[in-house]
Amino acid sequence: MNTLLLTIILVPIVEIYLFIKIGSNIGAFNTISLIFITAIIGVIYARYEGLNTLKSGFTQLVKNEVPAYEIISGAAIAFASFLLIVPGFATDLIGFLLIFPLTRKLIFGNLSKKFQKKNNQKNNFIDGEFEDIEEDDDRKI
Repeated sequence: MNTLLLTIILVPIVEIYLFIKIGSNIGAFNTISLIFITAIIGVIYARYEGLNTLKSGFTQLVKNEVPAYEIISGAAIAFASFLLIVPGFATDLIGFLLIFPLTRKLIFGNLSKKFQKKNNQKNNFIDGEFEDIEEDDDRKI
């Protein structure tokens, strides 16, 4: 079965189950309030982390390095923001895991290291200058 189709079916089932379980323990109003609070806090923190990642990416570019981790991190923050806006506890948990720098580094650190190793191997060249010398009959080399 297609993974995307399976995800589209299973995520709402898990979210509804969690809504029922958590709602029966803390009440309907508190459950709805908790969903809104996590969405607001998550989006504000995502904005903060996104700006930090952007600054770090520009710093890498100024150093003439490939901002591989920053690119991956920016995409992860955008996806985490989407997950935090979608109502649900499981999506909020995954969103918060992706938004915090420590867990994001654990998840995507190895991926960016592999990309940077490939990029460093491709740049095996020596920079230099040259000058064309025209051969004249008077001057022999």
